[in-house]
Amino acid sequence: MKPNKFSKLTQQSLTLVGQVVLIVIAVSTIFAVLHEILHIWEAGAIAVGDLLMLFLYLEVISMLNHYLGSGNLPVRYPLYIGIIALARFLVLDIQEIDALKMFALSGSILLIAIAILIVRYGHVRFPYNEDN
Repeated sequence: MKPNKFSKLTQQSLTLVGQVVLIVIAVSTIFAVLHEILHIWEAGAIAVGDLLMLFLYLEVISMLNHYLGSGNLPVRYPLYIGIIALARFLVLDIQEIDALKMFALSGSILLIAIAILIVRYGHVRFPYNEDN
């Protein structure tokens, strides 16, 4: 099907909206990093939760950078973010978490890690063609 003028205009509009949203995400992430650094500075100490939060922001920035550079988004980046978020939750709330919830969180991290391995294996074993 050959695109008509309306579909081309719609595609360009959606691309522009997507770029604006990416800029908003990038600026918001930078402000969040600065806020986290200010929080660390005011506390006068660095906690493990603070470091994990900075790693979350770093992964978001890496994901945006990769997307802007290549135009595609590997599914691994959100999976990495999920692992870090679950690890942060596990570390910060370890006093209030019962054994079953801790087991479920640990199992979730393990399942995401296995998913990353499967995705990586799929990319190595079945690489994309230039047409895809």
